Amino acid sequence: MTRGAPDRRATSTHLDDLGLAVAVPDRIERVVSLVPSLTESVARSTPGLLVGATDWCGEPPGLEVTRIRGTKNPDLAAIVALAPDLVLANAEENRAPDLTALRDAGLAVWVTAPTTVDGALHSLDRMLRLACHLQRPPWWEQARALWSAPPPPGPRRRALVPIWRRPWMAVGHDTFTGDVLRRLGVDNVLADADQRYPRFDPATVPPHDLVVLPDEPYAFSPTDGPEAFTAPAVCVSGRLLTWYGPSLVAARTELAAALAR
Repeated sequence: MTRGAPDRRATSTHLDDLGLAVAVPDRIERVVSLVPSLTESVARSTPGLLVGATDWCGEPPGLEVTRIRGTKNPDLAAIVALAPDLVLANAEENRAPDLTALRDAGLAVWVTAPTTVDGALHSLDRMLRLACHLQRPPWWEQARALWSAPPPPGPRRRALVPIWRRPWMAVGHDTFTGDVLRRLGVDNVLADADQRYPRFDPATVPPHDLVVLPDEPYAFSPTDGPEAFTAPAVCVSGRLLTWYGPSLVAARTELAAALAR
């Protein structure tokens, strides 16, 4: 090695969102992301840093990286073969056994786990600065400023937020999605559920004013979902409602406008 050149094996230890110690290489040049919103966050901050991402990572458009299957069934051998300096994951999106296998293969795995908007911004800031060694990007500053504003004026509403049908499942307690809606003046009717994503019967849901239908993970649409409910339903972009990253810049204005219809 040339005298004075950085040693790529040198590491600094930081705690991820799970409180796990991650030996982060001092030089990060190759990143694999197992989460669409984290993929977008890195790609829009430093193009070219990503070398691998899931098949579901569709933002930004035209991203040219090696695809390593899905969030729940990543191709572990392909990830290891990419020799990434860092793997980005999420406690909700990715399975713990897969992340353990990647750690056992000697890879640095950084896991995020935010459940609020503020928590997401803090998590992204730490991930980008401590794990990826990047400067705080302009979109992060924009998102923080936008989401610091109070809820829109007017009475608060109660909403049911389905995420799946056959069986019906919805957003429950302690979720990022629930906090996004709360900040927009909409309270989740199932916020006190025992589970984060409980099953439910449309006929027995507590009284609510609105049904919010995202287009992911289930692809709800005006012709697939609203007919099952008596309350008014609005279809929204799942990226705006469930992703945390650059999407937060547009999410506040666009979701508020959709919910006001």
